[in-house]
Amino acid sequence: METFYDRLVVHDDFETMSLIKTYAPLPDDWFVGVADVVGSTGEIERGRYKVVNTVGAAVISAQINAAGALRFPYIFGGDGAAFALPGDHRDTAEKALAAVIRWAREEFDLEMRGAVIPVATIRDNGLDVAVARYRASKGVDYAMFAGGGMAWADREMKEGSFRLEAAPAGVRPDLTGLSCRWTPVRAQKGNILSLLVLPEKDADAEELARLYRNIVAVEESLERAGHPVPESGPGYRWPPEGLDLEVAATRGKTSFAVHKMKLLAATFIALIFFKTGWKAGAFDPKEYVEVTAANADFRKFDDGLKMTIDCDAKTQAQLTALLKKASEAGLIRYGLSEQPEAIMTCIVPSVTRNDHVHFVDGAGGGYTRAASLMKEANPGPA
Repeated sequence: METFYDRLVVHDDFETMSLIKTYAPLPDDWFVGVADVVGSTGEIERGRYKVVNTVGAAVISAQINAAGALRFPYIFGGDGAAFALPGDHRDTAEKALAAVIRWAREEFDLEMRGAVIPVATIRDNGLDVAVARYRASKGVDYAMFAGGGMAWADREMKEGSFRLEAAPAGVRPDLTGLSCRWTPVRAQKGNILSLLVLPEKDADAEELARLYRNIVAVEESLERAGHPVPESGPGYRWPPEGLDLEVAATRGKTSFAVHKMKLLAATFIALIFFKTGWKAGAFDPKEYVEVTAANADFRKFDDGLKMTIDCDAKTQAQLTALLKKASEAGLIRYGLSEQPEAIMTCIVPSVTRNDHVHFVDGAGGGYTRAASLMKEANPGPA
């Protein structure tokens, strides 16, 4: 079934994502879903950043599996995610999100909050939800959001409005395809810099777009626009560092130990193919890792600008100067988080297709840490 989202133009130039005219308003009968991990900053400080990222990506994985062939916009936020779907899919989406909330609690002792809000309700509160599509590679495009509505939905959720309760005990989401097998990617140029920029209320749209374009211009002056994942792909070792997380995500009703043994065997076979370069039917390991790098979601617009880039000290200083000046002028709030490595959390429907998606975040807290630093520097309502 073709939807509004299928009919959108897919853009190849990331800079055009800074322009509001690039975005199309969601239909009034659609709804948005938002979710995040409560107390994620503390969890990250306890070294659970990969767990937090996995739970955030699980929100999207569950919706993809629940939606079947239906394409829809979604966005990863580090400790959570957001998505939008047609109104007749609401019951299915709520069940999938409620199952993720229950799973996070039972599997990881993490408290999640979630909310599902009609687009019409957001518009009744003076904001909008508009979406655009950006092509990251030949195989994948990602949604970008503007209009302030997603940020409003996130704030409402955090204040307890539109709260979605967890599914009954024992209910598990379908997280088929969710994986965390790649090793962390070390910075090659300096630091892995996670950057979060949000507009102040009533910020001038033209000035804001100009600032975004300037930031993107600085970022694109870096080699490969600061892409943190090498063109040859990320590293892979055995057993994978995130294997236990994948076991927890995909074991269903199978015992943890039994499913882990199955994945240990499968990942060992994968290691052989990656090390030797042998092909197996339609699976080409060299092509797969190259596509993985190309498909990585390392920059996005989500009612603001988010990037996780490999950045040298000089370029970082340029970006910081731009952001500080705009903040002092009352245009934006921002947070920067530095770390030596980036991590990826992946959704892989099939290793023989090129539409697998890979969410990038900083390994030292990334977007969550950047948001925390922004809040410390700008106390009060976000």
